[in-house]
Amino acid sequence: MRGLFYILSILGVVGLAYWAYHQGYETRQTAREVQQLQRDIGKAHERLAVLRAEWAYLNRPDRLRELAEMNFERLELMPLSADQFGTIAQVAYPPVAPPVETLMANSSGPSAPRAGLEQVHGADHRLIAPEKPVTQPEQFP
Repeated sequence: MRGLFYILSILGVVGLAYWAYHQGYETRQTAREVQQLQRDIGKAHERLAVLRAEWAYLNRPDRLRELAEMNFERLELMPLSADQFGTIAQVAYPPVAPPVETLMANSSGPSAPRAGLEQVHGADHRLIAPEKPVTQPEQFP
């Protein structure tokens, strides 16, 4: 009986040693993967910084102004003037929609929700434009 206990104990120790070795190997592999991911993240940050610098360089106002002047006729641009700007008071905001419960209460049948929505938004689809043209531009600080 004692011999069987020794054999089982030795097999248990060998099994635990194999498990510990295997776990150590997996841990080292995972650590290598983490280091590779950190290097990849660092490279991505560097690329992002370069892209941001390029974006800032390409969007310089003086460069964009020169490009607009060079391609003015080809792009059929209109000259910028002060009367093209308006005030907030001139913006026509869309009407506020009633709650969904109100729409559902007023509806009956399969086409009713559409009719309810048409009532909310109205039949005329006007463009948002100033009520009157700006005659004298407002001076902003």
